[in-house]
This record gives sequence, C-alpha cells and structure tokens, in this order.
Amino acid sequence: MSNNVSWSAKGDWKVQGQWGSADSAGRKFSPAHWQQRLDELRAAHHVPGASLAILVDGKVYEIASGVLHRGTGVPVTTDSVFLCGSIAKVYTATMIMRLVDQGKLDLDAVVADVLPEFATPDAEATKVITIRQLLSHTGGVTNDFNFDGGRGDNCLAEYVRAAREVALDCKPGTAMSYGGLGYIVLGRVIEVLTGTTWDQAVQDLLATPLGLDQLVTLPEQALKFRTAMSHLGEPGQYPDPAPEWDIMPRSVAPAARVITTAGDMVRFARMHLEAGRAADGTAVLSPEIVAAMQHREIDVPDKWSVSADGWGLGWTTYDWNGIKGFGHDGAAIGQYAYLRAIPEAGVAVALLTNGGGARQLYAALFRELLAELAGVQMPEAFAPAEPPVQVAIAPFVGTYRRAGVVITVSNGDDGSAHMLYEFVDDMKDMSPPLSMDLTPVSATVFAASGAGPSFSEDYMPVVFATLADGTEACYVGMRATPKDAAPAN
Repeated sequence: MSNNVSWSAKGDWKVQGQWGSADSAGRKFSPAHWQQRLDELRAAHHVPGASLAILVDGKVYEIASGVLHRGTGVPVTTDSVFLCGSIAKVYTATMIMRLVDQGKLDLDAVVADVLPEFATPDAEATKVITIRQLLSHTGGVTNDFNFDGGRGDNCLAEYVRAAREVALDCKPGTAMSYGGLGYIVLGRVIEVLTGTTWDQAVQDLLATPLGLDQLVTLPEQALKFRTAMSHLGEPGQYPDPAPEWDIMPRSVAPAARVITTAGDMVRFARMHLEAGRAADGTAVLSPEIVAAMQHREIDVPDKWSVSADGWGLGWTTYDWNGIKGFGHDGAAIGQYAYLRAIPEAGVAVALLTNGGGARQLYAALFRELLAELAGVQMPEAFAPAEPPVQVAIAPFVGTYRRAGVVITVSNGDDGSAHMLYEFVDDMKDMSPPLSMDLTPVSATVFAASGAGPSFSEDYMPVVFATLADGTEACYVGMRATPKDAAPAN
C-alpha cells in the first residue's frame, strides 16, 4: 500500500491519488482504476466536482475528483460534504421506522390520528391517509409545495399548517405520486414523538448510533466542513457557481436536505445491508424493519426517471434481470446525488456531484461499477423507440395541474407533440419554464427533449396514465399531474 492510500479511524479506506490494487475476500478491486474513470467521466460530462464511495467486501473506499467551487478552485476531498436533495427522504423514512420498531408508532396509523394538525382540503382523504402511504408515495399528497416555514424550530409545524390548503395530486391509494409534502409531514411526526427538532433527531437517531460524523442538516453546521458549492449552466460546458448555495427553506429538510459525504452516505446504506446493525454491532433497526423498508409496496408507471421499478417504505426498488436493489436519487439547486445498494452482493455506491451533466456521469459510471462488482446490467438510456413508432398525441392534449406545477401538452400543425412544464406559485423560482418536444416510445410513453443533462441522460420520460379512480394524469419526474382542462388545440 502506497502513502496515497490511508486507513481511516472509521476502519475504511480513504482513497486519493495514484496507487495499486487492493484484494478483498478474493475479489480484486482497483481504486486506481475507479479514480481514473471518475476523473475521465467527470471531465467528459463537465461536472465541476464529484465524490464517490463504494462499499465492497465490507470496506468503504472513498474517491474524490475535481473542485468544490469553480470560482475558488478548492479541490474536492473525500471529507467534502455535498447537498444531497431528496436522498433526505430515506433518512427521514429510517427515523420513522426506528419509531415503529420501538413501538412508538403504528405504520398503518392514520396520520391525522398521530398528528391532529395534519389535514388536506379533502376531508374524507384526511381521514384515511396513513403513515405507510406517505412513506410509499401512495397518499396522494403533492411534491412541489415549497413553503418557507421560517428559520425557527417551529418551521415544520408552520409548513404542516400551510399544507392544509394544498390540493392532493390524486386520491389516497389510487396511484403512486412522488410526494415530498408527505415526508415533511413525517418529519413533523418525528418531532412530536421525540420531543425535539427533526434536525436534532437526525443526530440522535442516525448520526450518533451509526458514527456518521459528517452528517448534518443546517447550513451553519455544513460550514464546519469542506463544502461543495452549487453550480448552474447550459449543457455541454462547465457550469458557473450558482448565485446562492441553496435556496430551499429549512422547513423542507425532511424531504430535501441532508448534507454529508459520500462515505458517510454509504455507511448509512451499509446498516440497511447488514440487517440494521451499525459498524460496531449496535442494533439500530430490527431485521424485520429493514426488510419491510426494502419490500416493494407499489409498482411505478415511470420506470425511467430514477431507473426504479417500484417503491418501498422510503427506498426506490430495482430489479436488474433478477438482481434486486434499493436506493434513491437526490437533486438540490445545482447538486445531484445517487445511491444504489445490492443486497446479494453486499455492495453500495454513492456519488455526490455539484453540477453539470451529473445524470450522464452517474449513468456511465454506475453501469461500469455495478456490472463489475454486482453483475448488474443497468438499462440503456431512455430514448424514443427505434425503429420509430407513430402515436397520436391528440388524446393527451390539454392542461395538467397540481400544486406548484402546470403542464401544457399541445400538438403542432405538422402533427408534432410539445410539452411546456412550468413551476408556479411557491415553486415559481425553482426553474424557468421547460419547453420540450415529445417523441413516442410506446402508446402512452413519450421521450421529451430539452430538459437538460441533470434531469436525464438525453431524454426525459413523460408517461400518460389513467389512475385507479379513472382520473387521466401525466407523469413527469414520478409525479402524477391530473388533467384539468379540455384540449387547447
């Protein structure tokens, strides 16, 4: 072992620079090779900086590449922390399941019975939405409600109060619709049952028992570490530092903000691979609870946005030709994170990035990594049908609306199909409107071009579906958006 490879106090390899190969349990693993591939692919896809952690044969290898901030040139190191977006949901789900494990919460309890302050505009729906449904995104609540509950410790309570007026995407139990609002409600449930803030509960229920020294949730905590800056820009070139590091309010953290290293993220996933045990043998979750989280609760109509076939209790679930996996993706403002775990191989991989063609970097790198380490063949990039198919857009033309988002589907005089995706209301500053051409993949699935490489490799899936109650809906980014207007043209 050269001087460029060090053994950390946590018992994991930290990997930087050039070195030889390492052997573990008969499986040869070359950190040098994956450093080279990360460097090459990061540069090819114009990602300013990236941190990669790999659990294989019981060891965590950490690799860093690029810079934290293109304005300062500070390099990424393995102890650098990144914004991890929606991967926060699996941390919140794990805390909820710890409370279930401890007998403090019933998984099938009606949310309003546990948290009387919770309500929706649909009084009947409010009476039936359960904790399980919020975890599996089947409660009908929306995703894009970006209410700022302030910086105080009451921010989640204020969010839940405001959310009482937010319309459901669909009726509970009729469909899977990705619902961040539900995870903020779950964060508030954690506060009520623990008597502390969600931020403190992350430390008490996860960081401390798992020894995750670089897992934090607040900006003032992140400043203790080397912190990745967000970057924004056009495809095909390196992006520039964003005007702000993160514009998300404190109140959305249970659904959208943990700040951590790739290594600590993989250590978190390792507990879920090892029947709920921490590295020191402490039982954090029971094996039954770990299995319940990974059990598929529902299939998903959009199998491409996060490469998932279904959803468990917090985790996205995957089936790669019979090889099962779980994980989650996350997107903050200009930062993108990816986590995958394969139980039968004992492998987990986390990639954290700070802008550019992050989705393309993830796809290329994980295809190679998971094939070599776990025998996984990931699907090819989502794209229009080849040979082309002819599908009329006319049945789907119209306006689709949910809280924070309006989608307009139209057809041109030449028969072409188009989609305009707009953030409105509290979400209006999230992104400029996205105008995309739609190309058929199948009778109900279309490939949208123009979303940008951080959202998809080349094309973004748009799926039209009829929900269990007969509602017509358009799925973009796993969210069900109901049709609410007659065709425009």
